[in-house]
Amino acid sequence: MIDETARKQIVRRLQSIEGHIRGIQRMVEENSYCIDIMKQINAVDAALGKVNQIILENHLSTCVTSAVRGDDPHERERVLQEIADVFEMTSKG
Repeated sequence: MIDETARKQIVRRLQSIEGHIRGIQRMVEENSYCIDIMKQINAVDAALGKVNQIILENHLSTCVTSAVRGDDPHERERVLQEIADVFEMTSKG
């Protein structure tokens, strides 16, 4: 579960990203300079990366910590494998 502070921060960032995406769409529709469009796309990529980081930090401090401290070895293994899978998927992207 995402704590309330992180949730609010994530929603604000996603709303900002949404605005940037609309701006990029408008730039494409207006046939703006390619490099300018690419710079905006890179900014959105970086902003999404920050959202991902906030979610990961929250997950590590809540779900993963609970599983590691818990008594269920299968749950510990599942949560740790889940994290490994996410990083593997990210490295393939």
